[in-house]
Amino acid sequence: MSDRFFSPSEAALRLGVSAKALRLYEQRGLLTPGRTDIGWRVYGPDQMERAAAIAALRALGFSLTQVGRVMNGEAEGLEPALAAHQAQLESRLGVLAGTIRQIGRLREDLAQGRTPSLQDLARLSAPVGEVSLALDLPWPWGGERFELRDLAPVTYIIGPLGSGKTRLARAIADSLPGAVFSGLDRRSDSELSDGIAQTMDWLEEEGATLSPALTAIVQALASDAAALVFDLIEQGLDEATQQALAAWLRRTASPLRPLFVMTRSTAILDLAAVGPDEAILLCPANHSPPTLVAARPGAPGYEAVATCLASPQVRARTEGMVAFRPAAAATAP
Repeated sequence: MSDRFFSPSEAALRLGVSAKALRLYEQRGLLTPGRTDIGWRVYGPDQMERAAAIAALRALGFSLTQVGRVMNGEAEGLEPALAAHQAQLESRLGVLAGTIRQIGRLREDLAQGRTPSLQDLARLSAPVGEVSLALDLPWPWGGERFELRDLAPVTYIIGPLGSGKTRLARAIADSLPGAVFSGLDRRSDSELSDGIAQTMDWLEEEGATLSPALTAIVQALASDAAALVFDLIEQGLDEATQQALAAWLRRTASPLRPLFVMTRSTAILDLAAVGPDEAILLCPANHSPPTLVAARPGAPGYEAVATCLASPQVRARTEGMVAFRPAAAATAP
């Protein structure tokens, strides 16, 4: 380990986490950075080693509370966290096993003199069970054909007020076989299975406030739906709960069951934390077709996405607002 001291941005880059994550570790009492003479945070060898251990445990799916227990030498909560990580790895193993079977069939075809098609070879780079999306866009797009291939495990649907993103979300749910649309009227069952109860415990440890709305979302996530589409998922959830839920979505994302999450909250969609298993679908204000946007400053559409997002506090002030639409536009073909 280097004897250098790093600034928060340098430390975050070396650790593969965000500067926001380092601040969160500090807020939860897991990490104490050093300070310069003028009060700036710095991370020396000891802090970097501890931060790396925290990041490794987080990558295994441990909640921050569980991370604290592990680093204090406590075993409580280890079993369910390890079980969840095992299940996630087994899911990925199933995808790899399916790809191996595909390769085996192609090799058998070659041995019998049959040359695989380009489409067969291209499928090897996509997850087994991959779902693609094709639909005729609803109003306000006027029936244009829209297609998405290689769906990400989590796709965020973003757009300004009046952009048609809710209609798009419903159309996606109608187009994907076995998909379920979860609207804003979220009602939870009173009986919680063991799995759902464990998830609620994990979220609570992450700082979430338990509520019927959160329970309804978790129950939807635990269902056997082939795909899930959520209307404004942050509705009725405070900031800490939104952050905990976003962490859970990333932790449990699977290529075998795509999630579409409509949001306008920076706590749900942190552009600095978007990973390879996530995609952003922007509904532009001018009603041009929805487009995928890379979470990279300077990428086409990035600024439009950023302006659609707001903090939970701003979202609470604008909750229930709708865009003004002239009567003529409402009746236009």
